[in-house]
Amino acid sequence: MKSVKHLLVAVAMLAGFSASAQDFSDDRVYGKWGTTVEERQENILASNYLKEAIDAKDFNRAAHYFQLLLEKCPEASQQTFARGVTIYKNKAQRARSVEQKRMFIDSVLYIYDQRVVYFGDHSKNGKDYILDMKARDMLRYCTTDRPLLRSGLKDAVDAAVEAGRVNLDIVASYYKYLCEDYEYDDSVTSEMVLAEYERLSPLFAEISAEDEQYKEIFENSFGMSGAASCDNLETLFSAKLEADPDNTALLAQAVALMSRAQCTSDFFFASTEKYYTVNPSSETALFLAQGFKNRGENDKALKYLREALAVEADPAKKEPLYVQIALIEVTNQNYTAAAEAARELRGINPENGYSYFILGQCYASTTCPEDKVGGTTVYWAAYDAMAQAANLLKDEPEVLKAAQQLMNAYRAAFPPQEQCFFAELSAGDRYTILCGFAKGQTTTVRYR
Repeated sequence: MKSVKHLLVAVAMLAGFSASAQDFSDDRVYGKWGTTVEERQENILASNYLKEAIDAKDFNRAAHYFQLLLEKCPEASQQTFARGVTIYKNKAQRARSVEQKRMFIDSVLYIYDQRVVYFGDHSKNGKDYILDMKARDMLRYCTTDRPLLRSGLKDAVDAAVEAGRVNLDIVASYYKYLCEDYEYDDSVTSEMVLAEYERLSPLFAEISAEDEQYKEIFENSFGMSGAASCDNLETLFSAKLEADPDNTALLAQAVALMSRAQCTSDFFFASTEKYYTVNPSSETALFLAQGFKNRGENDKALKYLREALAVEADPAKKEPLYVQIALIEVTNQNYTAAAEAARELRGINPENGYSYFILGQCYASTTCPEDKVGGTTVYWAAYDAMAQAANLLKDEPEVLKAAQQLMNAYRAAFPPQEQCFFAELSAGDRYTILCGFAKGQTTTVRYR
């Protein structure tokens, strides 16, 4: 330890000798360090000692020199503030209580604010740069004080927008916290969430591939917030689309958000149908179909689904179209069309459980008098299909529950043992369905 102290003294003496040998009379070079040559020399020495103390991890000594420089010549160097942040962040890491740590973090934030005062107009490392660094430290240290954190993030975003040098990760973080706090903090209003969405969304219009993740955070934050209600979305987009009705990107944004909110207003359908007219796609058709389906207008839903299917070449994009068509047609009890769509779906993806969910219902929709057991053999095939659907749709609780209920209903409709005996059908035998939508399906003989 003594050798270290001797080394520090030697370094300090060397720095002092170098400083005393310099000419500090040039105001253009040294004017910010003090009004007299002596003041300039003392302050430059203090700056050297500050760096040395930090290098030696003597943060108490470093804090002394930092306070001295902050009092006497804060405008002399940005390094003074950068080193001040280093000091108090290290002191925060070594704090012995929560209160002490918070005191040191408050000092860090104060140093950033003071740096803005003296160097906010710097061409490269000015206000936006400083507040961006402050925001990143706040994300690390201030997450329990949400109003303070939101304020710091907003200041950073505002400064970045003004300077035209925006970091989208900070924008996404700010908006994420704003949207989250809307549910818990009465000071965060829906007007604020909507206004900030409108102000900040253009920043994500033209971005690099690596920034797509921040756009997703931004959009999801808005879409999942309670502020993104259909009424609020209509208020936001109706005025914008009235002013710029041919803005395809704006239409796409409105359609996506209103579809996510499951809107069913006339404004939603008018906007979505207009967007589909100028930019037809399977995605937009699904938006429209889901919306019309929610309104009970199944014919319109099918119209858009079939239009999209007619021009879609990508099997992966055809798959959700066939799912929706099959579900709507089976709801309409149009079993021929439902079975056709389900078979097309199975051809694209044999692991899609919806194909078996639909086919099971189609199989059970007809009887087969030719089977000599009252037409009930179709329930064997229906049960098999529904069991396969249940196995493939485990991650969709509502559909799984429906499949299990239908399996129970089909099992209850199996023919009794006596009927099978007279038809010469034994349990476990293989059997091919003779008629109906299940015609040709091979199944197993089972009794009620």
